[in-house]
Amino acid sequence: MFIEKIEKDNLLNPLQKIIGIVERKQPLPILSNVFIQKIDSIIHFVATDLEIQISTQLVDINQKGTDTTITVSAKKLQEILKVLPEGSKVTLDVHENRLLIKVNKSKFTLQTLPAQDFPKVLEQLEQAVKIQIEQNKFKKLLSMIQYAMAQQDIRYYLNGVLFVIDGHFLKLIATDGHRLAYIMTKLDQEYPKREVILPRKTINELIRLLVETEEKIIFELAENQVRMSFSNIILISKVIDGKFPDYERVIPNYINQLTLNRIEILQALQRAAILSNEKFRGVRFVLTEKNLRIISNNSEQEEAQEDMEIDYQGIALDVGFNVNYLIDGLNNTTTQTVLFSFGDANSSILITIPDNEAFKYVVMPMRI
Repeated sequence: MFIEKIEKDNLLNPLQKIIGIVERKQPLPILSNVFIQKIDSIIHFVATDLEIQISTQLVDINQKGTDTTITVSAKKLQEILKVLPEGSKVTLDVHENRLLIKVNKSKFTLQTLPAQDFPKVLEQLEQAVKIQIEQNKFKKLLSMIQYAMAQQDIRYYLNGVLFVIDGHFLKLIATDGHRLAYIMTKLDQEYPKREVILPRKTINELIRLLVETEEKIIFELAENQVRMSFSNIILISKVIDGKFPDYERVIPNYINQLTLNRIEILQALQRAAILSNEKFRGVRFVLTEKNLRIISNNSEQEEAQEDMEIDYQGIALDVGFNVNYLIDGLNNTTTQTVLFSFGDANSSILITIPDNEAFKYVVMPMRI
């Protein structure tokens, strides 16, 4: 016997943590499998796609079965466990390259592949810079910038988030070439400078796995790899080898500024977006001393117009932006007010939080 009479949720929960990186269609069939190893009362679970590896474990002092290591289809095992009745006790046994799953009067047989063929990621953490930060704090930082990552861009270095450790500060930057999101936080001590680009898939897994707790996530950032330890999970990720754009040059310093209620401007943009061009998603900002007018129209000659009373001391402007980009930035901040800063009719918009240098969001202009 391999694993005997274990609560189904005790198996399902660790499996759910690691399964996010497993895809059914893989170049190597074994990459669709989960690596399961039982040693005494500890059961280890590992999944990898060769770029990222996630591992976790559970301790069950009642397990007296034979120490065994297998790999089996992660998705099939998950689906079987999910549909079992609540409180079910599961027994796993291995016989001639098959995993036998027994629950009450149900029985399932799954194909296994040799555990020695499972391609575990080799740790390369020489001279790593090690930092730690509260999970809930880090999850919020990621949420404030992750939407600006590129998706499958030919400029592969944009398909992720730039981590910058700089003295007492951690900076996170994401850009897709049309907009850039930047967030900074202070660390507990001074660290050597280190910059790495973490892939989009790694960022998405972190957002999924991080929990609302003050428990720390520990980062070890090496030149080619990052290791993250938190909540009984170890996530190892390759970094993207490339030169990230000079984000400091992209962030402007404008004197034409406008403070707005975040919810009011967000709702106005959401209404205007309904009649914007479906392909280009453009809106015009027509800005005068007492009024901000937001205008959108589409190829059917339909138009939306929103007027907001404002107190604005800068130059009059008529400039266009992608409305979805503006909505993304406003949706992922939680403050009551936001600060819009403008250059001229051909310049980007800078969205910040009043009296707060930590967050900056830049959206490039578009011709409408």
